[in-house]
Amino acid sequence: MSIWWSLHLRREAASVPLARRLLLGTMEAAGVDPDICYDLSVALSEACANAVEHGGDAATEDYRVTAFIDGDTCRIEVTDSGPGFSRPQSPPTGQAAEGPAPLPAPAPAQASPYAEDGRGLFLIEALTDHVRYRNRTGRRGAVVSFDKILKWREGAALPMAS
Repeated sequence: MSIWWSLHLRREAASVPLARRLLLGTMEAAGVDPDICYDLSVALSEACANAVEHGGDAATEDYRVTAFIDGDTCRIEVTDSGPGFSRPQSPPTGQAAEGPAPLPAPAPAQASPYAEDGRGLFLIEALTDHVRYRNRTGRRGAVVSFDKILKWREGAALPMAS
């Protein structure tokens, strides 16, 4: 059995706990281990906060959150309409440019431990199993997606329904 949902949310701070509560409710009802639920809810909160803060201009009022639970994996994608991730200006020395330059992965580990912000991507990477950053194809915006292997509570309904 699989579960998926998608939300279109306004780029407002109040949307972050809404997305987090929906994720937690879905995962708790499915029987996901509480520690895994917590890790994913923090990662989702950070991704949503980034979309709210950096995901557009005055003309872009929303962003999208999609969550998939399929088997023992949960994938979450947060898509915004902001400027996206920057591309390097030229290829590294000694390498020829072949096609479009790859997107550089953000460097969250470089965030200052005393900074008021800038640790969100570091937290997402620390709390999940696999993270991908990319720009939307043919449109403005960025996509942050992350996966986590799920653990189940004893007697959980979802794994038994597979």
